[in-house]
Amino acid sequence: MTPAATQPADGAPGAPGTLTRVLGSADLARAFTLATFAALVGTHLIERVAGIVTLRTVVTGLCAIALAMLVARRAEIAFLRLVPITLLALVTWALASVFWSTDATMSFGRWLAMLAVALLAVTVGHVRDTLQTVRALGDVLRVALGLSLGLEILSGILLDIPLRFLGIQGNIAALGPIQGIFGTRNMLGFVAVVAMITFAIEMRTHSVRPGTAAASLTLAAALGLLSASPTVLILAVVVGVATAALTLVRAVPPQRRTRVQWMLAAAVATASVAMYLQRSRVIEMLGATDDLRMRTNLWALAQYFAGRMPVQGWGWYGPWERSEQPFFTINQLLGQNHTTALNAYVDVQLQLGWVGLLLLIALGGIALVRSWIIASRRRSIVYAWAPLMLVTLATTSGFESVALFGLGWMLLVLCAVRAGQSRSWRDRLGGPERAGGLPTGAVSLPG
Repeated sequence: MTPAATQPADGAPGAPGTLTRVLGSADLARAFTLATFAALVGTHLIERVAGIVTLRTVVTGLCAIALAMLVARRAEIAFLRLVPITLLALVTWALASVFWSTDATMSFGRWLAMLAVALLAVTVGHVRDTLQTVRALGDVLRVALGLSLGLEILSGILLDIPLRFLGIQGNIAALGPIQGIFGTRNMLGFVAVVAMITFAIEMRTHSVRPGTAAASLTLAAALGLLSASPTVLILAVVVGVATAALTLVRAVPPQRRTRVQWMLAAAVATASVAMYLQRSRVIEMLGATDDLRMRTNLWALAQYFAGRMPVQGWGWYGPWERSEQPFFTINQLLGQNHTTALNAYVDVQLQLGWVGLLLLIALGGIALVRSWIIASRRRSIVYAWAPLMLVTLATTSGFESVALFGLGWMLLVLCAVRAGQSRSWRDRLGGPERAGGLPTGAVSLPG
């Protein structure tokens, strides 16, 4: 046998380039994106059914695949565009906080979880375009919401007993509140709003059949209402106003667009101040006075402890480690058992100080401005997904800390990466052209 005969033919399983081609293939990118969204949307379900070790193993495996995919695609990814500077600064500051936290080992482990989810989001942002991302998220959310409805019917109607291991109370016969596979009604409400935005974009881009789009929107709206979450109505109003504003901006002639943008910004600022001044009346109208009182006490205590270490915070933990300070003392004083500050801004100030809060606001704010400008100028309606998602996250962050970990953190990072691909100061330094997160040669669908 000659030496040449021992060499595998190009394309054979043993060929050196085969693995690289697989890692760089569109099929693997799609499967990876679906698996990533499924893992993060189903975090609570996976942890309750299979345990935290299984969840960590799944995330670790996805991170290994993500790194391999980025290496395989290194020729088509510009290093300067890989990660937004604000994201890099926030993650680095969270790492630095490990050194002054009360438990460095625990804090470092939580930072690794933060980094892992960010890595998955960055990878999805570079291997799939915006429409492909929306389609993958829509597919996962349809299954998750359908499963939630099925389990609620099983618990509240067929068996008439709560499924305590999933946190399902079985209240669907009384029209809520329900939790689905997400653990709490507020988390279900948040996911339902994310799903409605995603399904609406799918419908407008004709990515799915009209019947599927209509059924998906109906399912998301129904579960959002059945969650009986006070934040759902607020989110729906804010997202509705943002959608109307973006539609208006897209409709005006380009020469008048800047003036209209500034007018809308002034109107939003005025409305935000008015809402803040009348917040007690708004909360009373929503029937959430008791909930507001509980949150106010929690926020006051969290801000008191944040003032003890105002610049650097107490160290990064993400979800509270209730045996560590200051979380233990806060829960003891309140006589409650909170795992977050129920406010992302208060939470990040408590854990990372004013530096961390400013970095988080910069990350979300810059991404929102960039993605809003992109959506107002590009023809396809698919570009509206990122700014509307960021508006949802910014609003939810006033009532929950979901933007700091899990699905919320991934969506924040993903939108920031997507926005930075089209509008960035790094464009002046050269690099491959990427239009709005679409790979070179991708076709923008009509809106």
